[in-house]
Amino acid sequence: MGNRLFIFDTTLRDGEQVPGCQLNTIEKIEVARQLEKLGVDVIEAGFPISSPGDFNSVIEISKAVTWPTICALTRAVERDIDVAVESLQYAKHKRIHTGIGTSDTHIKYKFNSTREGIIHRAVAAVKYAKKYVEDVEFYAEDAGRTDNEYLARVIEAVIKAGATVVNIPDTTGYCLPQEYGEKIKYLMEHVDGIDRAVISTHCHNDLGMATANTLSGVINGARQVEVTINGIGERAGNTSLEEIAMIMKCHPSLNIETNINTQKIYPTSRMVSGLMNMPVQPNKAIVGKNAFAHSSGIHQDGVLKDSSTYEIMDPKDVGVDDNAIVLTARSGRAALKYRLNVLGVKLKNEQKLDSLYRKFLKLADQKKEIHDDDILMLAGADTADAHAVRLDFLQVTTGMGVRSVASIGLDISGQKFEAASTGNGPVDAAIKAMKKIIQKKMTIREFTIQAISKGSDDVGKVHMQVEYNNNLYYGFGANTDIVTASVEAYIDCINKFKN
Repeated sequence: MGNRLFIFDTTLRDGEQVPGCQLNTIEKIEVARQLEKLGVDVIEAGFPISSPGDFNSVIEISKAVTWPTICALTRAVERDIDVAVESLQYAKHKRIHTGIGTSDTHIKYKFNSTREGIIHRAVAAVKYAKKYVEDVEFYAEDAGRTDNEYLARVIEAVIKAGATVVNIPDTTGYCLPQEYGEKIKYLMEHVDGIDRAVISTHCHNDLGMATANTLSGVINGARQVEVTINGIGERAGNTSLEEIAMIMKCHPSLNIETNINTQKIYPTSRMVSGLMNMPVQPNKAIVGKNAFAHSSGIHQDGVLKDSSTYEIMDPKDVGVDDNAIVLTARSGRAALKYRLNVLGVKLKNEQKLDSLYRKFLKLADQKKEIHDDDILMLAGADTADAHAVRLDFLQVTTGMGVRSVASIGLDISGQKFEAASTGNGPVDAAIKAMKKIIQKKMTIREFTIQAISKGSDDVGKVHMQVEYNNNLYYGFGANTDIVTASVEAYIDCINKFKN
C-alpha cells in the first residue's frame, strides 16, 4: 500500500455552501492560488450546474492555478456532466466528481428507486463522464449509512466502468471511527479491482468525529482525504485540512506523507476566515488563537523550560509567527505590509497599500494595539469602496430615558441622500433612517455581534441576514462603533440584492 496521501480540498465547494460565506470569483481565485502554495493535490472548484457564478468560478480557477487537479462536482445526470466538462475546458489537470446516494434511506425517499436501479445510474454516469475526462471520481452519498455488502457492489461496478477515485462519504457525520475504518477495510478486501482506484474519505463533523473517522479511513487503506480549511462546511463542518496534515507530520510512525507545506497553514487559515467572514474558534486545533497559548502556571513553567513539555509541534511549523510585531499608530507601511504577508493577504499594488494604511492609522488612533483580526477586517472592508451604496456619515443620539435618534447620509452611485429617524435603540433608529432612503421591503432575519478580542476599544463584528424578495442575503460589518458596524452590515446586504 502506498504511503502518499492525496489532499482533496473542498473549501471552495462544500465549505462555500455555509450560509453567509459565499465568495465572489475574484476571492475564490485568491483562495485557490493560496491552496496551490499550500500544496493541495486536488481543488474542488465548484458545482458548475448549480449557478452561473459557480460555472464561471470553475473556469477562472482552472486558468489561475497550474499543477493541482481541478475538480467539478455533478449529480449522476448527463446535463450536469456536460456543464462540468465545459467548465473544465481550461484546466491543465481535470476531474469530474459524479455520484449518487447509496443508502436505503436515499434510495427510497430521495430517488424512489431500487438498489439495482442505483447501480445502473451510477455506472451510466461514470461511463458518460469517462468519455470526456480520464480522471473520474465517484461519490456514494450517505455511504456511512449504506450496508457494506451493497456498497462494495456499487464500488466494484463503478471501478469497472472507469472510476479512478471512489469517495466513501459519511454524509451525515453518523459513523463511529471504528465503524468507518471497518467500512474502508471491507471495501479493500471485498471489491474486485480496488487496486485500480484510490479510496477517498469525505467525513462530516456532526458528532465531532470527522477527523477521527478520516484518520481511521486512512489507517485502513484510504489514500485521498476530502477536507476544508478550518473545517468549514455544511452544518457542523467537514474534516479540517490542518488537522489531518499535522497528524501525519506529528506521527511519523504512520509512514504516510502529504504534499502540504505546513508553514502555509496559518496564513491560509486566516485568509479563508477573513474572506468568508467566518471567525475561527479560539480553541480550534492547530489554527485557533489559543492553540499555542498557555495560561496555567504549571504549563507556562514547563514550556519556558522546554517547549516539548506541553507542545507537540513548533508553532512555526504551521506558520504561526511567535515573534509577531505588535502594530500601533506609530507602525509604518513596512510593518503593515509584513503582517499582511504573514496573514496571507497580497495587495495588488502600492496604491492599495496606501489606502489600507490610511484606514489602519485611523483605526490605530482608536485602539492601543492592532490585532491580526483587525488587519484582516481592514483588508476585507477595503473592497467595499466599489459598492453602489456607501455610508457617508452616521450620527446617533441615545441614552437612558430618551428615545434614540439617528441621522444618516448615504452615497448611492455618486448621489448623496440624507434621512433621520427615531427608534427603539440606536441600531433600530439608524436602520429605520436608512430604510427611508432605500425604500425596499426588507426584513432582518439574523443579527449577531461578535468582539474580535477584549477591551472597550475593541472592533466589533456584525453578521446580518436580511430577507428581500423572498431571498436571503448575508452582510458583514466591522467597526469600533457597534452601531456603525451594524449599519455597514445592513448596507453590505443591500449591495448584494438582485434587482
